[in-house]
Amino acid sequence: MPIFKAYDIRGVVPDELDVDAARRIGRGVARYLLDAAGGQGEIAVGWDARESSPSLRDALLDGIAAEGAGSVTLGAVSTPILYFAVDHLGLAGGVMVTASHNPSQYNGFKVCGPHAVPIGEASGLRDIERLAGDTGRPEAPVRGGRREAAVVDAYVDHLLRGLEGPAPLRVAIDCGNGMAAVGLEPLLERLPLEVERLYFEPDCTFPNHPADPLKVENLADLRAAVTKAGCDFGVAFDGDADRACFVDPSGEPVASDLVTALLARAQLRRQPGARVLYDLRSSRATAEDIEAAGGVAEMCRVGHSFIKAQMRESGAIFAGELSGHFYFRFSDTLVADDGLAAFLALVDVLSQERKPLSELVAPLRRYATSGEISKPVADPPGFLARIEAEHAGAPEVLKLDGLLVRYPDWWFNLRASNTEPVVRLNLEADSEARMRSERDRLLAAMEAAG
Repeated sequence: MPIFKAYDIRGVVPDELDVDAARRIGRGVARYLLDAAGGQGEIAVGWDARESSPSLRDALLDGIAAEGAGSVTLGAVSTPILYFAVDHLGLAGGVMVTASHNPSQYNGFKVCGPHAVPIGEASGLRDIERLAGDTGRPEAPVRGGRREAAVVDAYVDHLLRGLEGPAPLRVAIDCGNGMAAVGLEPLLERLPLEVERLYFEPDCTFPNHPADPLKVENLADLRAAVTKAGCDFGVAFDGDADRACFVDPSGEPVASDLVTALLARAQLRRQPGARVLYDLRSSRATAEDIEAAGGVAEMCRVGHSFIKAQMRESGAIFAGELSGHFYFRFSDTLVADDGLAAFLALVDVLSQERKPLSELVAPLRRYATSGEISKPVADPPGFLARIEAEHAGAPEVLKLDGLLVRYPDWWFNLRASNTEPVVRLNLEADSEARMRSERDRLLAAMEAAG
């Protein structure tokens, strides 16, 4: 089924994803999770504010019940709240009905197992696809039951655990009409912050701007609010609130790899010497700053399922991704990405260091970076092989995710997207001139291969 992607299930409603598919997916998810749990268990279900979410939710729940699995409905929540609930309630897994930042005509499902361990293409999603396609399988003799659970207050308690004396900062917050406000409003009631609110009302037609804060054009209103109100910083969340992007007091966006370095400081203050992961597209400044703060910096590949698995295996306490995903080891059992937790972590850093965000970020902007550039390439594996051959003499060539080539004064990463038919380039150099010349050389090769 083409709606099964690398990390989730997603498509246009109803052309690609309809209630019949949702019911079959509910059965597939339930059978997969029940088999993993020894035949019994409950599955959490949350949903966003899209017009199609209630009908897809109901069909999904019907499919879960048809397999004899119980369901726990959480209401309209964010994805991090679903992750928390699965771990907090000790459930067999969970399904979030959402298409995150995608336009309103899209919807889909994010699936996780016990303790919110993600289920993606390499960890069970293809098995669920196969089970969803088995339309001849008989239903369970006894349908699963359903109950509701209110977890938002417990989620807020969980976020605030360990926060030390937050300062009375002024912040601008753009929820993008997504689901962030569900957990954010009760959280803000317990913080000494002055808040400029933008688009807190959940409305997944996204009437003001797309809920994708990684695109700088979607930060225009936030940047204006920060400078007009004299805020200490601004934050924008994506549609399901598992990502956050930040701007400094001048309204300048702060790249997420640099935010990773800043947020790691707060985590390392509590657990000195711990391991922190950074995705391989990050600036060299990120690893350097993690190590300067006393941490062990470890590179990881792109993608939430890979990063969470590496965190669990390595014992890392924190990780950051260029896309605005920030990952926290909340407990021995829960490792999750959470935009609100990232927001709180930055409040913690500014409260402890008592310096403006722009002053903290300035030393991290010591290298020239291209940003992420995407181009269509006809044969990505063949193209990467050609580029690798051209750089066979480089001091370091890694294939952790795509092609990563490192020289003493510059590096680049080329990787095929898991979500779009493009190859993405990230490049960094010690000087602006070197960055531009190497970037332009690689872009010309990408265009020739398009």
